[in-house]
Amino acid sequence: MADDQSTAARRAAAVPATDADQTRQADEIRGARTSRPASPLQTEQGNTSIADTVVQKIAGISAREVPGVYAMGNAARRAFDQLAERIPGSQTNASGGVSIEKGEKQTAIDVTVVVEYGASIVEVSNNIRRNIISAVERTTGLEVIEVNVTVSDVHLPTDGDSDDSSTGAKTSSTGTELE
Repeated sequence: MADDQSTAARRAAAVPATDADQTRQADEIRGARTSRPASPLQTEQGNTSIADTVVQKIAGISAREVPGVYAMGNAARRAFDQLAERIPGSQTNASGGVSIEKGEKQTAIDVTVVVEYGASIVEVSNNIRRNIISAVERTTGLEVIEVNVTVSDVHLPTDGDSDDSSTGAKTSSTGTELE
């Protein structure tokens, strides 16, 4: 008989007796779900939103830090950046060659790079991914779901090198010294 009473007590505790009890339990469950922060950027005290350009710059800077990366972006992007650098007061475009898709908690990043001749493209690509994921997740709190690396070119030692390494003087493609 005691077994029957304890079974009945368990059933009563498991299944609410009234609609009001069911509604209260459902509200408690919903409240527990919404009270937990969905990401480090969403807290009970408020939300933090991060602009796309912030993520692009962080990804661009961290990709440039990888040995074997000569430049970022495709040929058109690099030509535009070279022209922009000649304008007094202009800033270097840290997000060139980077595009992102960003949600509230996650981001996907695409980078286009030029790799130095002789560097392992596989190693450079893996190091770019590792560096970008680490930097973006550490600084923004966003989860990086993927980093796609496109190698658009290989830089040869004679491609566009205008610095004479022995004197530090700049020379044109014909070999005349530039001021």
